Amino acid sequence: MLSDAIVRPPRLAETLSRSLIGWVREGRLAPGDQFPTEKQLADQFAVSRAVVREAIARLKADGYVETRQGAGAFVSRQAGYGSFRLHEDAVSATCHARNVFELRYVVELGCAELAAKRRTAADLMALQLPLARMNDALRSGLQGAADDDAFHRAVAAATHNPLVERFVEFMGAQFSASRVPTWNEHGRSNGRACDAQREHEAIYAAIAAGDAQAAREAAERHLREGAKRLGIALEESAGVSPIPAQPEQG
Repeated sequence: MLSDAIVRPPRLAETLSRSLIGWVREGRLAPGDQFPTEKQLADQFAVSRAVVREAIARLKADGYVETRQGAGAFVSRQAGYGSFRLHEDAVSATCHARNVFELRYVVELGCAELAAKRRTAADLMALQLPLARMNDALRSGLQGAADDDAFHRAVAAATHNPLVERFVEFMGAQFSASRVPTWNEHGRSNGRACDAQREHEAIYAAIAAGDAQAAREAAERHLREGAKRLGIALEESAGVSPIPAQPEQG
């Protein structure tokens, strides 16, 4: 199966930011140390000062850098812990997509299992709404990625663990990119969206039944099959044992 993922060269600012993060991780720059000036970095890495400014901005957004008015850029006291973003791997977009699916695997299986144990009638109603909207999207040919996101947030909410819910909400926009190929025009036309929706309904059914093991298995199947639809063998990369296919109902 061919993947929609493409290999693209990293931007200069991305390459520079990774190099500077390497300095921090290797101890060449310690928390509180000042970074070289824009000109020094531009000269050392043979890039423009605009590239340096973009790289420093990325590091600031990721919690590695704090800037002081008139003094320059300094290594944050808690470098790298200020935020969490899904940086795209420099090797290939396919590798990055696999990493995202593995992270989703770790998060979403536990969410589904816990939701099945704790869901309330209100939680089930909250899950039904995005399911219905995704069915509408399938019938009308519209995008359903936002409702896909909403479904998974509703599963997290049904765990009744506020930290789990906040984490999934925080990561939602970043996980969302891995769902877009399911719901774009190509994904709908080749059956990805329809297959994914059947898997969503299986997750919902298991949660509604209060069957934690079935919910975990349905979530696993959804992620494994979703990755496979994009040409990613999740069970090989994540050490996931494939679930036997369920017999079709007559």
